[in-house]
Amino acid sequence: MSLYKFAKFVVKMILKPLYRVKKIGTENIPTEGPVIICSNHISNFDPPIVGITCPRVVHFLAKEELFQKKFFGTLLKKLNAFPIKRGMKDKNALRQGLGILKEGETLGLFPEGTRSKTGEIKKGLSGAGFFALRSKATVVPCAIIGNYKGKQPLRVVYGKPVDLETLRKEKASAQEVTDKIMNDIKKIKENYEVSNL
Repeated sequence: MSLYKFAKFVVKMILKPLYRVKKIGTENIPTEGPVIICSNHISNFDPPIVGITCPRVVHFLAKEELFQKKFFGTLLKKLNAFPIKRGMKDKNALRQGLGILKEGETLGLFPEGTRSKTGEIKKGLSGAGFFALRSKATVVPCAIIGNYKGKQPLRVVYGKPVDLETLRKEKASAQEVTDKIMNDIKKIKENYEVSNL
């Protein structure tokens, strides 16, 4: 068993019952080929939550500061995370992310860049659109709904792939593509909340 699979098993055993995690819509994630998972960002626990609910191995972009402590940085790299400087303008990280997609793997992104303290979905950075436009990856929007206070169940909802065909034909900018992705994430969250009133 790989370290990633072992860590996923352990984390799942801890976080799933603790936060009453339920995954919805995983059938929207292709089983093969390059995929970009784009999620809203409300907690430091979001990456492992996406990791344990996504059926595929996910390579996460993580802020550079997390890799500064030698042991923790080494562990993150072994768990398929790699560093990026704030703002998603790190050429090395962008190149590495494209390489992962070229190999048909799954890239996990939190386009907002930082956590939303209010839970409201904020404007995303252009990096997500960059990866979408520069690769042939399927972009799957993901909404983490609830909170980590344990008072209500945490839901991880994967939506249908983002329709990028029109945007590509119109030669949309990376920011415009990110805006479309973030809008799809908002719709997932809103539709879930309305249907569960």
